[in-house]
Amino acid sequence: MKTVKTYTLEEAKRALENYCAYQERCHKEVNNKLRNMRMIPEAVDLVVVHLLEHDFLNETRFSKSYVRGKFRVKKWGRKRLEMELKKREISKFNIQEAFKEISDVEYLNTFYALAEKRAENIKEPNVYKKRKKLADYLLYRGWESHLVYDKVAELIH
Repeated sequence: MKTVKTYTLEEAKRALENYCAYQERCHKEVNNKLRNMRMIPEAVDLVVVHLLEHDFLNETRFSKSYVRGKFRVKKWGRKRLEMELKKREISKFNIQEAFKEISDVEYLNTFYALAEKRAENIKEPNVYKKRKKLADYLLYRGWESHLVYDKVAELIH
């Protein structure tokens, strides 16, 4: 029979401080981690309050960092970013604040570069299939449909 490690309140606080110090976390991730540690709801609340008071947990900071990282590294558009943040139960206010991290110029330049690079790499003789592949790729990454369809029409004729 497998024994399950139990944590004191102090051990849980230290473990979660390390967890949050390693990378930005949202409340949902922290709550899941504490539940997986088999902490009772009262202890979960105490640990979360402790993390908030000592600035280990900050939802605004998390959302800004998340948006910057996923946009710059994975080249995600606003739709995908918003969906992923909502999945993590981030407030509408924090999502709007996070989007301020990306300038409109940088956003469009990234979109154009991504679309052009992808269009070059699609080896498809049929124009309609090529358009569909490019559009699907960009839409999956969360770019707005009006941007996608205008750019697809411009790049592939």
